[in-house]
Amino acid sequence: MGPHNNDRVDYPDYAHKVARRVKISKNNIGILVCGSGMGMNIAANRHKNIRAAQCFNLKSTKLSRLHNDANIITLGSRVLSKKKALTFVGVFLNTKFEGGRHSKRIRKI
Repeated sequence: MGPHNNDRVDYPDYAHKVARRVKISKNNIGILVCGSGMGMNIAANRHKNIRAAQCFNLKSTKLSRLHNDANIITLGSRVLSKKKALTFVGVFLNTKFEGGRHSKRIRKI
């Protein structure tokens, strides 16, 4: 959803665009990247039914899907290598929500 060049942008604009798109379907997944990953995370999580997870290692990435049914991954371009970020995206996309006791907790969010 952009940006499509290296010009500076206001990252919340893109976090909101992606969050709105993810909310359209339960099967949609979003990927957001900013310098730290934190700003995108905060902005995206302002939307109802969005569970954005800032992923910083394999365990946090996997658990964000298994236990929290995260539907957006946020990554920091200044704190992760491209190789790690791509690995985390792969894990995020290929890990399914466990459900069970976690479903009740998701409803409380």
